[in-house]
Amino acid sequence: MQKIKILTDSTCDIPKEEEKRLGIKIMCFPVTVDGVSYRERQDFSNAEFYKMMDNAKEMPTTSQLTAYEILEVYKELYSEGWTDVIHVTISSTGSATYNNALSAAQTFKEEVLSKDGPKMRIHVVDSKNYTGVYGYPVMQAALKAQKGATSDEIIDYLHEWLDRAEVHFVPMTLKYVKRSGRVTAAAFAGELLGLRPLIKIVGGVSTVVEKIRGEKNIIPKLLADAEQYMTPQTPYLIVSGSDKTLPKILEQAMTEKFGYPPEYMVEIGAAIACNAGHNVVGFVIKGGHK
Repeated sequence: MQKIKILTDSTCDIPKEEEKRLGIKIMCFPVTVDGVSYRERQDFSNAEFYKMMDNAKEMPTTSQLTAYEILEVYKELYSEGWTDVIHVTISSTGSATYNNALSAAQTFKEEVLSKDGPKMRIHVVDSKNYTGVYGYPVMQAALKAQKGATSDEIIDYLHEWLDRAEVHFVPMTLKYVKRSGRVTAAAFAGELLGLRPLIKIVGGVSTVVEKIRGEKNIIPKLLADAEQYMTPQTPYLIVSGSDKTLPKILEQAMTEKFGYPPEYMVEIGAAIACNAGHNVVGFVIKGGHK
């Protein structure tokens, strides 16, 4: 019988109580604020980090998880007796962490496993996205493991979700998105006119769906997007940051539109906030077949 451990990284933005309840192992990204290095989730709460961002002299930055530290976690899990580790990473288009995990898995196989000793298989999955887009299915994967699903069944589920999942969001402050380089400079041509980009990320690719003029138009535009792209009767999430006003309005609007509430409201952590700003509103959905 397989003994399966679910491993991921902190950009999944899984609530801490769910991390503990489901036994998920989360590696925390390094975050640097004014020259001081911290670890997301460990050294501050989300609310504390939002204040740190506002008070920082320079914009905070994040770093990848190295192959060495990933290998050390693999060794730790091996010593605990797991037969399979399913490691879901941040998008490979936004971080070297996925490739570092592949490297660490190869090193583990070559240098740690012995011919006659116990085996542990490592399955590295590229989420191709961020925040709750992979946080939600990682939690479902952990539930499936608890209920006796095989590693192949769990991996099939993860790929089926991640190949179709999308996040649509509007950053209320644009300087962080501009700095991240994940959206083209042309997207900010109307910034002085009060235009905000509605950004969609699918399969690791960020695109600006449209530019929204005025805060009052943000929720109607997001709702129209959800109606257009979401597969009916599938789970969805609300994405929020420091200000919950618009996310709560969006939550109510989507609940009324689709007839059922979101799975939960995901609050972005430090790694996402460094690249999107801490004031965002959006949703995660399962889109059409790819």
